[in-house]
Amino acid sequence: MIYGYCRISRKTMSIERQVRNILQEYPTAHIIKEAFTGTKIQGRKELDKLLRIVKSGDTIVFDSASRMSRNEEEAIELYQELFNANINLIFLKEPHINTDTYKKALESQIKITADTGSEATDNFISGIIEALNQYTMDLAKEQIRLVFAQAQKEVDDLHQRTAEGIITAKLNGKQVGQPKGTKLTTKKSIEAKEIIKKHSKDFCGTLDDEEVIKLTGISRNTYYKYKREIREDIAY
Repeated sequence: MIYGYCRISRKTMSIERQVRNILQEYPTAHIIKEAFTGTKIQGRKELDKLLRIVKSGDTIVFDSASRMSRNEEEAIELYQELFNANINLIFLKEPHINTDTYKKALESQIKITADTGSEATDNFISGIIEALNQYTMDLAKEQIRLVFAQAQKEVDDLHQRTAEGIITAKLNGKQVGQPKGTKLTTKKSIEAKEIIKKHSKDFCGTLDDEEVIKLTGISRNTYYKYKREIREDIAY
């Protein structure tokens, strides 16, 4: 089974670009979409589901390494875990760290038994072969680590530029975000306020706060916020 995992971290990003890139190379891939925000791992519900059902021999395709994990260490750990479970990983933008490349590095290790008749010579040759094999594996791992480190750096740089942009905007007197005290009006808030005005004892109803909270289905803090806004509107 081939899965294509697509993830966006901001609403302004388009997930369809990732979908197109994957389907162009793997038309039969089953696409898993995830709109992820925040930094907690439980935020990646679709990836967690995928990791629970993926089986040995299956393939997961990513548009890039940055879509796989939040940070370098987590990416390395997940990569190794999936590799050991015989899950094929493909990164369209960084094909040199596909698990096939890693497997080839393992398969290409020199397997020679030295038997020259001299124990010292045999030990010397065996030491060289072992060192070459270790170098091959370390090189493969380093390539993987460098890619994920770069992906993390790009994310960190983006966060830094965003923070600097906000500071610059504030210094220039620009309003960043919603002004304090601004009321955010949504369909849900309008409906909730209508229920409050109709049923709360403080207005035209017969129900106490606990009963109205249950009726609206909103949180306690939001309920009292809406009550305060309703009073302000009436007073105005």
